[in-house]
Amino acid sequence: MATGDIGKSVSELHELLVHKDVSSTELTKAYIERIKTVDPELKAYLTVVEDRAIAQAAEIDRKIAQNEVLGALEGIPMALKDNMCTEGVRTSCASKMLESFIPPYNATVTDRLQAAGTILLGKVNMDEFAMGSSTENSYFAKTCNPWNLEYVPGGSSGGAAVAVAADEAAFSLGSDTGGSIRQPAAFCGVVGMKPTYGAVSRFGLIAFASSLDQIGPFTKTVRDNALVLNAIAGYDPMDSTSVVYEKPDYTKFLVNNVKGLRIGIPREYYGEGIDPDVAKGIRAGIQTLIDLGAEVSECSLPHTEYAIPAYYLIATAEASSNLARYDGVRYGYRAEAEDVLGMFKSTRAEGFGPEVKRRIMLGTYALSSGYYDAYYLKAQKVRTLIKQDFDKAFEKFDVLLSPTAPTPAFKFGEKSANPLAMYLSDITTVPINLAGIPAISIPAGFVGGMPIGMQFMGKAFDEGTLYRVAYTFEQNTNYHTLKPSLSKEVLACGSR
Repeated sequence: MATGDIGKSVSELHELLVHKDVSSTELTKAYIERIKTVDPELKAYLTVVEDRAIAQAAEIDRKIAQNEVLGALEGIPMALKDNMCTEGVRTSCASKMLESFIPPYNATVTDRLQAAGTILLGKVNMDEFAMGSSTENSYFAKTCNPWNLEYVPGGSSGGAAVAVAADEAAFSLGSDTGGSIRQPAAFCGVVGMKPTYGAVSRFGLIAFASSLDQIGPFTKTVRDNALVLNAIAGYDPMDSTSVVYEKPDYTKFLVNNVKGLRIGIPREYYGEGIDPDVAKGIRAGIQTLIDLGAEVSECSLPHTEYAIPAYYLIATAEASSNLARYDGVRYGYRAEAEDVLGMFKSTRAEGFGPEVKRRIMLGTYALSSGYYDAYYLKAQKVRTLIKQDFDKAFEKFDVLLSPTAPTPAFKFGEKSANPLAMYLSDITTVPINLAGIPAISIPAGFVGGMPIGMQFMGKAFDEGTLYRVAYTFEQNTNYHTLKPSLSKEVLACGSR
Protein backbone atom coordinates (compact mmCIF):
# COMPACT_ATOMS: atom_id res chain seq x y z
CA MET A 1 0.00 0.00 0.00
CA ALA A 2 1.04 3.62 -0.45
CA THR A 3 2.64 5.09 2.68
CA GLY A 4 0.36 8.11 2.32
CA ASP A 5 -2.69 5.97 3.13
CA ILE A 6 -1.81 5.94 6.84
CA GLY A 7 -2.38 9.70 6.87
CA LYS A 8 -6.03 9.24 5.87
CA SER A 9 -8.96 9.50 8.22
CA VAL A 10 -10.80 6.50 9.65
CA SER A 11 -13.68 7.15 7.24
CA GLU A 12 -11.32 7.18 4.25
CA LEU A 13 -9.54 4.02 5.39
CA HIS A 14 -12.91 2.30 5.80
CA GLU A 15 -13.73 3.05 2.16
CA LEU A 16 -10.37 1.65 1.04
CA LEU A 17 -11.03 -1.56 2.97
CA VAL A 18 -14.62 -1.90 1.72
CA HIS A 19 -13.52 -1.50 -1.92
CA LYS A 20 -10.56 -3.85 -1.35
CA ASP A 21 -8.08 -1.17 -2.39
CA VAL A 22 -6.05 -2.18 0.64
CA SER A 23 -6.20 -5.04 3.12
CA SER A 24 -6.28 -4.64 6.88
CA THR A 25 -3.01 -6.57 7.06
CA GLU A 26 -1.33 -4.17 4.63
CA LEU A 27 -2.71 -1.23 6.56
CA THR A 28 -1.54 -2.63 9.89
CA LYS A 29 1.95 -3.37 8.58
CA ALA A 30 2.18 0.17 7.18
CA TYR A 31 1.39 1.65 10.59
CA ILE A 32 3.90 -0.65 12.28
CA GLU A 33 6.55 0.41 9.77
CA ARG A 34 5.68 4.04 10.46
CA ILE A 35 6.10 3.43 14.20
CA LYS A 36 9.51 1.85 13.60
CA THR A 37 10.54 4.85 11.48
CA VAL A 38 9.45 7.81 13.59
CA ASP A 39 8.86 6.55 17.12
CA PRO A 40 12.51 6.19 18.14
CA GLU A 41 12.49 10.01 18.26
CA LEU A 42 8.85 10.73 19.14
CA LYS A 43 8.58 8.04 21.83
CA ALA A 44 4.79 7.85 21.67
CA TYR A 45 4.63 4.08 22.24
CA LEU A 46 5.59 2.13 25.35
CA THR A 47 4.50 -1.26 23.98
CA VAL A 48 3.91 -2.39 20.38
CA VAL A 49 2.08 -5.70 19.81
CA GLU A 50 3.12 -6.33 16.22
CA ASP A 51 2.37 -10.06 15.93
CA ARG A 52 -0.98 -9.75 17.69
CA ALA A 53 -1.98 -6.80 15.50
CA ILE A 54 -1.15 -8.62 12.27
CA ALA A 55 -3.06 -11.69 13.46
CA GLN A 56 -6.11 -9.54 14.24
CA ALA A 57 -5.87 -7.89 10.82
CA ALA A 58 -5.74 -11.28 9.10
CA GLU A 59 -9.08 -12.17 10.73
CA ILE A 60 -10.65 -9.01 9.32
CA ASP A 61 -9.22 -9.76 5.87
CA ARG A 62 -10.91 -13.16 5.91
CA LYS A 63 -14.20 -11.38 6.58
CA ILE A 64 -13.54 -8.94 3.71
CA ALA A 65 -12.71 -11.83 1.37
CA GLN A 66 -16.10 -13.37 2.11
CA ASN A 67 -17.80 -10.05 1.22
CA GLU A 68 -19.27 -9.65 4.71
CA VAL A 69 -20.53 -6.22 5.75
CA LEU A 70 -17.69 -4.27 7.35
CA GLY A 71 -18.34 -2.12 10.43
CA ALA A 72 -17.16 1.49 10.52
CA LEU A 73 -14.07 0.67 12.61
CA GLU A 74 -13.34 -2.88 11.49
CA GLY A 75 -9.76 -3.40 10.37
CA ILE A 76 -8.70 0.07 11.57
CA PRO A 77 -5.40 0.18 13.56
CA MET A 78 -5.50 2.18 16.80
CA ALA A 79 -3.68 2.74 20.10
CA LEU A 80 -4.68 2.91 23.76
CA LYS A 81 -3.30 5.08 26.54
CA ASP A 82 -1.33 2.86 28.89
CA ASN A 83 -3.77 3.18 31.79
CA MET A 84 -6.51 1.12 30.10
CA CYS A 85 -6.34 -2.57 30.89
CA THR A 86 -5.55 -4.95 28.04
CA GLU A 87 -5.64 -8.66 28.79
CA GLY A 88 -2.22 -10.18 28.16
CA VAL A 89 -0.65 -6.83 27.20
CA ARG A 90 1.40 -4.78 29.64
CA THR A 91 -0.43 -1.85 31.23
CA SER A 92 2.13 0.23 33.10
CA CYS A 93 0.56 3.68 33.68
CA ALA A 94 4.06 4.86 32.66
CA SER A 95 5.19 4.04 36.19
CA LYS A 96 7.93 1.93 37.72
CA MET A 97 5.24 0.73 40.13
CA LEU A 98 3.41 -1.12 37.33
CA GLU A 99 6.35 -1.63 34.96
CA SER A 100 5.65 -5.37 34.60
CA PHE A 101 1.89 -5.47 35.23
CA ILE A 102 -0.03 -7.59 32.72
CA PRO A 103 -3.78 -7.38 33.35
CA PRO A 104 -5.86 -10.58 33.40
CA TYR A 105 -8.86 -8.74 31.92
CA ASN A 106 -9.81 -5.98 29.49
CA ALA A 107 -11.20 -2.56 30.21
CA THR A 108 -14.75 -2.19 28.89
CA VAL A 109 -13.56 0.22 26.18
CA THR A 110 -10.96 -2.37 25.11
CA ASP A 111 -13.68 -5.00 24.80
CA ARG A 112 -15.95 -2.65 22.87
CA LEU A 113 -13.23 -1.72 20.40
CA GLN A 114 -12.38 -5.41 19.95
CA ALA A 115 -16.06 -6.12 19.30
CA ALA A 116 -16.00 -3.32 16.72
CA GLY A 117 -13.12 -5.10 14.94
CA THR A 118 -10.36 -2.56 15.55
CA ILE A 119 -6.68 -3.53 15.48
CA LEU A 120 -4.67 -2.75 18.63
CA LEU A 121 -1.17 -1.58 17.64
CA GLY A 122 0.01 -0.98 21.19
CA LYS A 123 -0.06 1.12 24.34
CA VAL A 124 1.07 4.74 24.32
CA ASN A 125 2.99 6.94 26.72
CA MET A 126 1.53 9.24 29.37
CA ASP A 127 2.37 11.17 32.50
CA GLU A 128 2.77 8.66 35.32
CA PHE A 129 -0.67 7.64 36.62
CA ALA A 130 -2.07 10.42 34.38
CA MET A 131 -0.60 13.11 36.64
CA GLY A 132 0.79 15.89 34.49
CA SER A 133 0.23 18.26 31.58
CA SER A 134 3.30 17.56 29.44
CA THR A 135 4.13 13.81 29.39
CA GLU A 136 7.41 14.75 31.06
CA ASN A 137 6.45 12.70 34.12
CA SER A 138 6.61 9.28 32.44
CA TYR A 139 9.01 6.84 34.10
CA PHE A 140 10.09 5.52 30.69
CA ALA A 141 10.56 8.45 28.28
CA LYS A 142 9.48 11.96 27.35
CA THR A 143 7.22 12.00 24.31
CA CYS A 144 8.00 14.73 21.75
CA ASN A 145 5.57 17.00 19.93
CA PRO A 146 5.70 16.06 16.21
CA TRP A 147 5.40 19.73 15.18
CA ASN A 148 8.67 20.52 16.96
CA LEU A 149 10.60 17.89 18.85
CA GLU A 150 11.87 20.42 21.39
CA TYR A 151 8.31 21.00 22.62
CA VAL A 152 6.01 18.94 24.85
CA PRO A 153 2.94 17.23 23.35
CA GLY A 154 0.78 18.08 26.34
CA GLY A 155 -0.49 15.61 28.86
CA SER A 156 -1.29 13.42 30.43
CA SER A 157 -2.41 11.70 27.21
CA GLY A 158 0.57 12.98 25.21
CA GLY A 159 1.42 9.65 23.60
CA ALA A 160 -2.16 9.14 22.41
CA ALA A 161 -2.26 12.59 20.78
CA VAL A 162 1.15 12.18 19.14
CA ALA A 163 0.27 8.72 17.75
CA VAL A 164 -2.63 10.27 15.81
CA ALA A 165 -0.86 13.51 14.81
CA ALA A 166 2.21 11.62 13.54
CA ASP A 167 0.19 8.95 11.66
CA GLU A 168 1.29 6.19 14.05
CA ALA A 169 -2.35 5.18 14.57
CA ALA A 170 -5.62 5.98 12.83
CA PHE A 171 -7.14 6.93 16.19
CA SER A 172 -6.43 6.48 19.88
CA LEU A 173 -8.13 6.62 23.25
CA GLY A 174 -6.97 8.84 26.10
CA SER A 175 -8.31 9.71 29.53
CA ASP A 176 -9.22 13.19 30.73
CA THR A 177 -9.18 14.12 34.42
CA GLY A 178 -8.64 17.87 34.07
CA GLY A 179 -7.91 18.37 30.38
CA SER A 180 -5.68 15.40 29.58
CA ILE A 181 -7.39 14.72 26.24
CA ARG A 182 -8.22 18.25 25.14
CA GLN A 183 -4.93 19.98 25.98
CA PRO A 184 -2.67 17.50 24.11
CA ALA A 185 -5.17 17.49 21.24
CA ALA A 186 -4.71 21.26 21.02
CA PHE A 187 -0.92 21.06 21.33
CA CYS A 188 -0.66 18.40 18.59
CA GLY A 189 -3.32 19.70 16.17
CA VAL A 190 -5.87 16.85 16.40
CA VAL A 191 -9.47 16.41 17.57
CA GLY A 192 -10.00 15.36 21.18
CA MET A 193 -13.34 14.70 22.92
CA LYS A 194 -13.93 14.53 26.68
CA PRO A 195 -17.42 12.99 26.95
CA THR A 196 -19.95 13.60 29.72
CA TYR A 197 -18.97 11.92 32.99
CA GLY A 198 -20.71 8.54 32.99
CA ALA A 199 -21.18 8.33 29.22
CA VAL A 200 -18.18 6.04 28.69
CA SER A 201 -17.35 3.20 31.08
CA ARG A 202 -14.33 3.62 33.36
CA PHE A 203 -14.19 -0.09 34.19
CA GLY A 204 -10.60 -1.17 33.61
CA LEU A 205 -9.27 2.39 33.56
CA ILE A 206 -6.61 2.57 36.26
CA ALA A 207 -7.89 5.33 38.50
CA PHE A 208 -6.34 8.71 39.21
CA ALA A 209 -9.35 10.73 40.46
CA SER A 210 -12.49 8.64 40.18
CA SER A 211 -15.06 11.46 40.16
CA LEU A 212 -13.20 13.28 37.37
CA ASP A 213 -11.63 10.65 35.07
CA GLN A 214 -13.29 10.08 31.69
CA ILE A 215 -12.17 8.17 28.58
CA GLY A 216 -12.46 9.74 25.14
CA PRO A 217 -11.11 9.57 21.56
CA PHE A 218 -8.32 11.33 19.66
CA THR A 219 -8.90 11.48 15.90
CA LYS A 220 -7.88 13.35 12.77
CA THR A 221 -11.41 14.58 12.02
CA VAL A 222 -14.66 15.28 13.82
CA ARG A 223 -16.44 12.54 11.83
CA ASP A 224 -13.88 9.99 13.01
CA ASN A 225 -14.39 11.16 16.58
CA ALA A 226 -18.13 10.58 16.35
CA LEU A 227 -17.56 7.10 14.90
CA VAL A 228 -15.26 6.12 17.77
CA LEU A 229 -17.60 7.53 20.44
CA ASN A 230 -20.40 5.49 18.85
CA ALA A 231 -18.35 2.38 19.57
CA ILE A 232 -17.25 3.08 23.15
CA ALA A 233 -20.13 5.05 24.74
CA GLY A 234 -23.08 3.55 26.54
CA TYR A 235 -24.10 2.06 29.88
CA ASP A 236 -21.88 -0.55 31.53
CA PRO A 237 -23.14 -2.50 34.58
CA MET A 238 -19.51 -3.11 35.57
CA ASP A 239 -19.05 0.61 36.29
CA SER A 240 -21.06 2.03 39.20
CA THR A 241 -20.69 5.56 37.79
CA SER A 242 -21.93 4.59 34.33
CA VAL A 243 -25.22 6.27 33.37
CA VAL A 244 -28.21 4.66 31.68
CA TYR A 245 -29.13 6.98 28.81
CA GLU A 246 -30.38 6.79 25.25
CA LYS A 247 -27.20 6.89 23.20
CA PRO A 248 -27.70 8.48 19.78
CA ASP A 249 -25.81 7.83 16.55
CA TYR A 250 -23.40 10.72 16.87
CA THR A 251 -22.70 10.82 13.13
CA LYS A 252 -26.26 12.10 12.57
CA PHE A 253 -25.19 15.41 14.11
CA LEU A 254 -22.50 15.98 11.49
CA VAL A 255 -24.22 18.73 9.54
CA ASN A 256 -22.47 21.75 8.09
CA ASN A 257 -24.84 24.28 9.61
CA VAL A 258 -24.70 26.48 12.73
CA LYS A 259 -27.37 29.00 11.73
CA GLY A 260 -29.22 30.10 14.84
CA LEU A 261 -26.92 28.16 17.18
CA ARG A 262 -26.40 30.16 20.37
CA ILE A 263 -22.72 30.29 21.38
CA GLY A 264 -21.56 31.83 24.66
CA ILE A 265 -18.08 33.27 25.18
CA PRO A 266 -17.14 33.08 28.90
CA ARG A 267 -15.22 36.26 29.64
CA GLU A 268 -13.26 34.55 32.43
CA TYR A 269 -11.58 32.26 29.86
CA TYR A 270 -9.97 35.21 28.07
CA GLY A 271 -8.35 36.97 31.01
CA GLU A 272 -4.94 36.97 32.64
CA GLY A 273 -2.67 34.11 31.57
CA ILE A 274 -4.12 33.72 28.06
CA ASP A 275 -1.48 34.25 25.39
CA PRO A 276 -2.56 37.27 23.29
CA ASP A 277 -1.82 35.42 20.05
CA VAL A 278 -3.92 32.45 21.19
CA ALA A 279 -6.79 34.80 22.03
CA LYS A 280 -6.41 36.46 18.62
CA GLY A 281 -6.56 33.10 16.86
CA ILE A 282 -9.68 32.06 18.79
CA ARG A 283 -11.35 35.40 18.02
CA ALA A 284 -10.73 34.71 14.32
CA GLY A 285 -12.44 31.34 14.77
CA ILE A 286 -15.38 32.99 16.52
CA GLN A 287 -15.75 35.36 13.57
CA THR A 288 -15.86 32.37 11.21
CA LEU A 289 -18.78 30.94 13.17
CA ILE A 290 -20.55 34.32 13.19
CA ASP A 291 -20.13 34.52 9.41
CA LEU A 292 -21.71 31.07 9.17
CA GLY A 293 -24.81 32.24 11.04
CA ALA A 294 -24.13 31.42 14.68
CA GLU A 295 -25.44 33.80 17.33
CA VAL A 296 -22.50 34.74 19.56
CA SER A 297 -22.46 36.81 22.74
CA GLU A 298 -20.46 37.09 25.95
CA CYS A 299 -21.39 35.34 29.18
CA SER A 300 -19.93 34.82 32.65
CA LEU A 301 -18.85 31.80 34.68
CA PRO A 302 -18.10 33.75 37.88
CA HIS A 303 -16.54 30.97 39.94
CA THR A 304 -13.92 30.07 37.32
CA GLU A 305 -11.10 31.58 39.40
CA TYR A 306 -11.67 28.92 42.06
CA ALA A 307 -11.56 25.98 39.64
CA ILE A 308 -7.82 25.29 39.82
CA PRO A 309 -7.58 25.21 43.65
CA ALA A 310 -10.80 23.19 43.94
CA TYR A 311 -9.63 20.75 41.29
CA TYR A 312 -6.21 20.18 42.82
CA LEU A 313 -7.74 19.51 46.23
CA ILE A 314 -10.36 17.06 44.93
CA ALA A 315 -8.06 15.33 42.42
CA THR A 316 -5.16 14.88 44.85
CA ALA A 317 -7.45 13.68 47.63
CA GLU A 318 -8.92 11.02 45.34
CA ALA A 319 -5.43 10.14 44.07
CA SER A 320 -4.23 9.66 47.64
CA SER A 321 -7.06 7.20 48.22
CA ASN A 322 -6.75 5.38 44.88
CA LEU A 323 -2.97 4.97 45.01
CA ALA A 324 -2.97 3.59 48.56
CA ARG A 325 -3.40 0.14 47.01
CA TYR A 326 0.16 0.20 45.65
CA ASP A 327 1.96 -1.04 48.74
CA GLY A 328 4.23 -3.81 47.41
CA VAL A 329 2.00 -6.57 48.75
CA ARG A 330 -0.76 -7.25 46.25
CA TYR A 331 0.78 -6.41 42.88
CA GLY A 332 3.28 -4.15 41.22
CA TYR A 333 6.79 -3.20 42.28
CA ARG A 334 8.11 -4.44 45.64
CA ALA A 335 11.24 -3.04 47.27
CA GLU A 336 13.57 -5.21 49.36
CA ALA A 337 13.55 -4.36 53.07
CA GLU A 338 14.21 -5.90 56.49
CA ASP A 339 10.60 -5.67 57.70
CA VAL A 340 7.07 -5.07 56.43
CA LEU A 341 6.94 -1.38 57.35
CA GLY A 342 10.27 -0.79 55.64
CA MET A 343 8.98 -2.59 52.56
CA PHE A 344 5.87 -0.36 52.46
CA LYS A 345 7.94 2.81 52.72
CA SER A 346 10.65 1.79 50.25
CA THR A 347 8.16 0.46 47.70
CA ARG A 348 6.29 3.74 47.53
CA ALA A 349 9.45 5.85 47.69
CA GLU A 350 11.10 3.95 44.84
CA GLY A 351 8.01 2.98 42.83
CA PHE A 352 6.44 6.43 42.43
CA GLY A 353 7.91 9.44 40.63
CA PRO A 354 8.16 12.96 42.10
CA GLU A 355 4.86 14.31 40.71
CA VAL A 356 2.87 11.31 41.94
CA LYS A 357 4.43 11.61 45.40
CA ARG A 358 3.65 15.34 45.44
CA ARG A 359 -0.03 14.74 44.67
CA ILE A 360 -0.35 11.88 47.16
CA MET A 361 1.07 14.10 49.90
CA LEU A 362 -1.21 17.02 48.96
CA GLY A 363 -4.24 14.76 48.92
CA THR A 364 -3.37 13.00 52.18
CA TYR A 365 -2.97 16.38 53.88
CA ALA A 366 -6.33 17.60 52.53
CA LEU A 367 -8.06 14.49 53.91
CA SER A 368 -6.27 14.43 57.25
CA SER A 369 -7.99 14.98 60.58
CA GLY A 370 -8.70 18.62 61.19
CA TYR A 371 -8.27 19.64 57.56
CA TYR A 372 -11.01 17.66 55.77
CA ASP A 373 -13.71 20.31 56.32
CA ALA A 374 -11.36 23.22 55.66
CA TYR A 375 -10.06 21.89 52.35
CA TYR A 376 -11.71 18.86 50.74
CA LEU A 377 -15.28 19.59 51.83
CA LYS A 378 -14.98 23.25 50.87
CA ALA A 379 -13.58 22.27 47.46
CA GLN A 380 -16.61 20.06 46.88
CA LYS A 381 -18.90 22.99 47.70
CA VAL A 382 -17.00 25.15 45.20
CA ARG A 383 -17.41 22.35 42.66
CA THR A 384 -21.18 22.65 43.06
CA LEU A 385 -21.00 26.41 42.45
CA ILE A 386 -18.96 25.85 39.27
CA LYS A 387 -21.53 23.35 38.00
CA GLN A 388 -24.31 25.82 38.74
CA ASP A 389 -22.44 28.47 36.69
CA PHE A 390 -22.57 26.13 33.69
CA ASP A 391 -26.22 25.22 34.31
CA LYS A 392 -27.15 28.90 34.30
CA ALA A 393 -25.11 29.60 31.14
CA PHE A 394 -26.79 26.72 29.30
CA GLU A 395 -30.20 28.20 30.00
CA LYS A 396 -29.26 30.84 27.43
CA PHE A 397 -26.65 29.14 25.20
CA ASP A 398 -26.39 25.86 23.29
CA VAL A 399 -22.60 25.70 23.59
CA LEU A 400 -19.77 27.69 25.15
CA LEU A 401 -16.50 28.46 23.35
CA SER A 402 -12.97 29.13 24.63
CA PRO A 403 -9.30 28.46 23.91
CA THR A 404 -8.48 24.86 24.82
CA ALA A 405 -5.25 25.93 26.51
CA PRO A 406 -3.99 29.40 27.46
CA THR A 407 -0.78 28.97 25.45
CA PRO A 408 0.59 26.84 22.61
CA ALA A 409 2.87 23.93 23.49
CA PHE A 410 5.86 24.92 25.60
CA LYS A 411 9.45 23.65 25.56
CA PHE A 412 10.66 20.71 27.62
CA GLY A 413 11.69 21.87 31.10
CA GLU A 414 10.00 25.23 30.75
CA LYS A 415 7.40 24.52 33.46
CA SER A 416 8.53 21.26 35.04
CA ALA A 417 10.52 23.09 37.75
CA ASN A 418 7.44 25.12 38.72
CA PRO A 419 4.47 22.82 39.47
CA LEU A 420 2.08 25.74 39.97
CA ALA A 421 2.85 27.15 36.51
CA MET A 422 2.22 23.66 35.09
CA TYR A 423 -1.09 23.36 36.95
CA LEU A 424 -2.26 26.73 35.60
CA SER A 425 -1.91 25.41 32.04
CA ASP A 426 -5.19 23.54 32.71
CA ILE A 427 -7.14 26.66 33.66
CA THR A 428 -9.57 26.44 30.71
CA THR A 429 -10.14 22.69 30.95
CA VAL A 430 -10.52 21.69 34.63
CA PRO A 431 -13.90 23.43 35.17
CA ILE A 432 -15.46 21.06 32.63
CA ASN A 433 -14.36 17.98 34.61
CA LEU A 434 -15.58 19.50 37.87
CA ALA A 435 -19.00 20.03 36.26
CA GLY A 436 -19.03 16.62 34.53
CA ILE A 437 -20.05 18.08 31.16
CA PRO A 438 -18.67 17.23 27.68
CA ALA A 439 -16.13 19.30 25.75
CA ILE A 440 -14.26 18.91 22.48
CA SER A 441 -11.02 20.48 21.22
CA ILE A 442 -10.48 20.99 17.51
CA PRO A 443 -7.57 22.52 15.53
CA ALA A 444 -8.03 26.29 15.22
CA GLY A 445 -4.78 27.74 13.89
CA PHE A 446 -1.13 28.18 14.73
CA VAL A 447 0.96 30.43 16.97
CA GLY A 448 4.70 30.45 16.39
CA GLY A 449 4.42 27.38 14.17
CA MET A 450 2.64 25.35 16.88
CA PRO A 451 -1.03 24.31 16.78
CA ILE A 452 -3.70 25.85 19.01
CA GLY A 453 -7.10 24.42 19.85
CA MET A 454 -10.64 25.76 20.12
CA GLN A 455 -12.77 24.23 22.86
CA PHE A 456 -16.55 23.80 22.70
CA MET A 457 -18.39 22.96 25.94
CA GLY A 458 -21.91 21.52 26.04
CA LYS A 459 -24.74 20.37 28.26
CA ALA A 460 -24.49 16.93 29.87
CA PHE A 461 -25.02 14.16 27.28
CA ASP A 462 -25.28 16.72 24.47
CA GLU A 463 -22.14 15.62 22.63
CA GLY A 464 -24.21 15.76 19.45
CA THR A 465 -24.42 19.56 19.47
CA LEU A 466 -20.67 19.76 20.09
CA TYR A 467 -20.07 17.55 17.06
CA ARG A 468 -22.37 19.74 14.98
CA VAL A 469 -20.54 23.01 15.71
CA ALA A 470 -17.09 21.38 15.58
CA TYR A 471 -17.89 19.70 12.24
CA THR A 472 -19.16 22.96 10.76
CA PHE A 473 -16.02 24.82 11.81
CA GLU A 474 -13.83 22.01 10.47
CA GLN A 475 -15.61 21.96 7.10
CA ASN A 476 -15.06 25.69 6.67
CA THR A 477 -11.37 25.77 7.64
CA ASN A 478 -8.32 23.74 6.65
CA TYR A 479 -6.44 23.45 9.96
CA HIS A 480 -7.25 19.74 10.35
CA THR A 481 -5.64 18.98 6.97
CA LEU A 482 -2.21 20.34 7.95
CA LYS A 483 0.39 17.85 9.11
CA PRO A 484 3.78 18.08 10.84
CA SER A 485 6.91 17.40 8.81
CA LEU A 486 8.63 14.30 10.10
CA SER A 487 11.30 13.93 7.46
CA LYS A 488 14.55 12.17 8.26
CA GLU A 489 16.20 15.57 8.56
CA VAL A 490 13.64 16.79 11.09
CA LEU A 491 13.92 13.60 13.11
CA ALA A 492 17.71 13.80 13.05
CA CYS A 493 17.66 17.42 14.24
CA GLY A 494 15.30 16.51 17.05
CA SER A 495 17.45 13.67 18.38
CA ARG A 496 18.05 14.21 22.08
